[in-house]
Order: sequence, then C-alpha cells, then structure tokens
Amino acid sequence: VYRGMGSLGAMEKGSNDRYFQEDKAPKKFVPEGIEGRTAYKGALQDTIYQLMGGVRAGMGYTGSHDLRELREEAQFTRMGPAGLAESHPHNIQITKESPNYSF
Repeated sequence: VYRGMGSLGAMEKGSNDRYFQEDKAPKKFVPEGIEGRTAYKGALQDTIYQLMGGVRAGMGYTGSHDLRELREEAQFTRMGPAGLAESHPHNIQITKESPNYSF
C-alpha cells in the first residue's frame, strides 16, 4: 500500500503536524495526498540498479565524466508530445517487458 504523507490516513496516524494541522480534529483535516495500491515491483535494490544504469547512460549521452559535470554542464531539450510518442515503441505488441521499461 502506498500512503502519501499528506494523505488522510497518514495524517490520522500522526503526520498532521507536517501540514500545520496538529490542532485540528481528524474530521477537519484537509489532505494534500493520496493512498493507493500498486503492484509489487520487486526489491528496491533492483529498481536502484536500473536507475543507476539510466544515469550512467545519460552521462554517456552527454559526455559527462561525473555527476558534478552532468549536473552543471548537461543541456536538456524539451520534447513535445509527438516526439515523445515517436521515441517510444509503437505499432508493436510487446511480448516481453524490460525491467527498466514498462508501458
């Protein structure tokens, strides 16, 4: 279960002081987040591994030698909706998803 710290459930359990509502009765809380469920996606270690691989690939694309250089020197280009659609797989039925790419 995902429970954002600004969700009603989290505020009822004690995070209300983060949102300056500690003096409010639970019926008066004004939530700023949600609660929900998402499918289990495996160990966090696997997700971090994929994220690190993405950062490494980005460093290669930008020619950055370290994180400082990536942060300070990289230039990003905004992509429009058509470019985003074109850059993703299309006109194909994916038969096996990659661990770092779900559609």
